[in-house]
Amino acid sequence: MPRESFAARHARAQQIIAGLDKLYPDAYCELNNSNPLELLIATILSAQCTDKQVNIVTEKLFQKYHTAQEYAAADPDEFANDIRRIGLYRAKAKNIQSTCRKLLERHGGQVPQTMEELTALDGVGRKTANVVLGNAFNINVGVVVDTHVGRLSNRLGLTKEADPKKIEQDLMKLVPQNDWTRFSHQLIFHGRRCCSARSPDCANCELSSLCPSSGKI
Repeated sequence: MPRESFAARHARAQQIIAGLDKLYPDAYCELNNSNPLELLIATILSAQCTDKQVNIVTEKLFQKYHTAQEYAAADPDEFANDIRRIGLYRAKAKNIQSTCRKLLERHGGQVPQTMEELTALDGVGRKTANVVLGNAFNINVGVVVDTHVGRLSNRLGLTKEADPKKIEQDLMKLVPQNDWTRFSHQLIFHGRRCCSARSPDCANCELSSLCPSSGKI
């Protein structure tokens, strides 16, 4: 099979985007939150953990703590116990409290709105920063690449990379910047509802005609 040119891949990507818009016009971040601080904390908790599990924990957590000051001042052992259902909860508790102290020291207790400032916080990498910027502030700096986005991007032939940072760079060249946040949510929706890791439902996938992996997994 001849190697697909960038122009051809770009054109196919636009068709995929249109298909996702039709399938999931209202795709959204499935981490429950009501403000930027809650989203930041929920996203830190979500590393190597399902959104469903995070939402169970944050339902009570967000009733108990409301500000960066309250998180920072919490007893470390008590706070760790509050999130103990989450994987790596001790490390995440330490990161959240340290991050909230930095929010107080550097940003007046508010969540900053730049990639550089966010990634300077404990437990916050580029993916977490993209989630917060895109969903809390409607700022599209990059594309969130989680396991679903990485898997589907490869299956759909939008990238051949395995490293999330390289996948993100490929997607940023193919997807219009205004669509970056929505596109990642749509891929996540599709990954959870149709194109699962172990048993993708290619027979009923409305993107199958655009997918080079259809029927081959």
